[in-house]
Amino acid sequence: MKIRINALAGIAIAATAALGLSACGSGTSPAASSSADASKGEITVYNAQHESLTKEWADAFTAETGIKVTLRQGDDTEMSNQIVQEGAASPADVFLTENSPAMAQVENAGLFADVDKDTVAQVPAEFRPSTNKWTGIAARSTVLVYDKNKISEDKLPKSMLDLAKPEWKGKWAASPSGADFQAIVSALVELKGEAAAEAWLKGMKENFTAYKGNSTAMKAVNAGEVDAALIYHYYYYGDQAKTGENSKNVTPYYFKNQDPGAFLSVSGGGVLKSSKNAENAQAFLKFITGKKGQEVLQKGTSFEYAIASGVPASEKLVPIKELQAPTVDPAKLNSEKVTELMTKAGLL
Repeated sequence: MKIRINALAGIAIAATAALGLSACGSGTSPAASSSADASKGEITVYNAQHESLTKEWADAFTAETGIKVTLRQGDDTEMSNQIVQEGAASPADVFLTENSPAMAQVENAGLFADVDKDTVAQVPAEFRPSTNKWTGIAARSTVLVYDKNKISEDKLPKSMLDLAKPEWKGKWAASPSGADFQAIVSALVELKGEAAAEAWLKGMKENFTAYKGNSTAMKAVNAGEVDAALIYHYYYYGDQAKTGENSKNVTPYYFKNQDPGAFLSVSGGGVLKSSKNAENAQAFLKFITGKKGQEVLQKGTSFEYAIASGVPASEKLVPIKELQAPTVDPAKLNSEKVTELMTKAGLL
């Protein structure tokens, strides 16, 4: 479970090696492949979003435009470190993430082109960074899933911050090593400041049980191992849409009231300055934030929130307006500071 800051360099190196092996396996060098793709107008997407969701977007985009999309899959931090390491030599045209901090990392490195104005116009201001160097493409809400057989709703914490209090010792779980949870902490830092975040993380360390992955944390609640877990909403709804076997004893609780625990994390998309096919890359970003792209979210099985082009979320979800999420500028979510604070608290 322990992940140190200096391990990020190792992650980036490992990602580089993996991409290199993939290219070698195809018998084509990365440079040659990138050059060939450029001549055909094809685009390469470094994808940290769910692979099935982005493939659905890519297939629909190709069907409409004829432009081929190659996906390279990884997690938020892996892909952002990869892009920063590659710099202007990156073969990526587009970067998609699950959470905002990885987007801010690439933006802070000066590697994003401006998003086309037509695309910006499709996305409400609350779902994109103030800088417009990238844009929101989807969103996910923070929730506390709890064992309805153990806890009545009137006994639930009024705020996410209450989870650091002594009465919640040993009663809740989270997956601190994941980008999802670290985005939640990033929002806490932005909303309440470093000192408050540090104090909460210290209390968390005393109170919580660590699991690897949000799904695993939810399964633990369902199995009666812990009373509650702090995760994102779609893990619950996705399981319910299948067999429900990992969530039959679980209920999602929304903190609301602009609480840090009501944080709505924005998934991002941006076009790299180094793109050899910038026009097609911008077209892809416009497509996924457009009506057809957002309907993939609305009608599909990812259960993430549609946020753009006036497309409402799936009717199975709590409407965004009812979440009462706090206002957070996605451009200000600092993954480096969060890693520092969480490591200091002994969570990484």
